[in-house]
Amino acid sequence: MSRKQKFLDQLLSGQHDHTIDFAALCTLLISLGFEQRIRGSHHILGRIGVVEIINLQPGSNGAAKPYQVKQVRSLLLTYQDLLNLSIG
Repeated sequence: MSRKQKFLDQLLSGQHDHTIDFAALCTLLISLGFEQRIRGSHHILGRIGVVEIINLQPGSNGAAKPYQVKQVRSLLLTYQDLLNLSIG
């Protein structure tokens, strides 16, 4: 199992929302075809075919903010066919 798949499984499990690494989350989204632009501390990500825009900010100690992790998880589950995710 690849590192990307392990991280994706951890993200989708919902059990580690407080410890998801911010940089790894951004890297995952970029690898799934999202384009990123940065305005100050805001990392704004969008993708063709995905209606929602993701706005992420780093939390404490390099971790992503838990409520933003939930938003990303919801988005990934909604668009899993478009993103070609192997979930399960």
